[in-house]
Amino acid sequence: MSPRLDYYNASPKAMKAMIALEALTGSLSIEAPLLHLIKIRASQLNGCAFCTDLHSVEARRAGESERRLYAVAVWRDSGFFSLRERAALAWAEAVTLLSEGQVTDAVYRQAREQFEEGELVDLTMAISTISSWNRLAVSFRQEPSE
Repeated sequence: MSPRLDYYNASPKAMKAMIALEALTGSLSIEAPLLHLIKIRASQLNGCAFCTDLHSVEARRAGESERRLYAVAVWRDSGFFSLRERAALAWAEAVTLLSEGQVTDAVYRQAREQFEEGELVDLTMAISTISSWNRLAVSFRQEPSE
């Protein structure tokens, strides 16, 4: 499939706002290695090859192990992730897949055991932001570069 359009050039004003939101989420309370995992998992769930590739490469450059990157898709069955990471990944899945059901009380409790209130809002903003990027990339068929 070939890309449909270049959304950066088609609407620079909108993209400026998205870039500002992305910058903001990167400066909030969630640690960068965890943000990488969240971005990868949400992108996988949203079927975004471009973002999954981009954030996997970025995570690897930042020192994330290949084994953990390979295991993100099956994190529940892997011993590679901490309780905090597991809570964040469960939260990311629930928030990303809202159309399939509500965020359960159990997932919320798990997240609250690992994250303070402000951190949980920050985590949710990061998940919402990557989901917005995914929708742009998938809708307009942005492809990973070689």
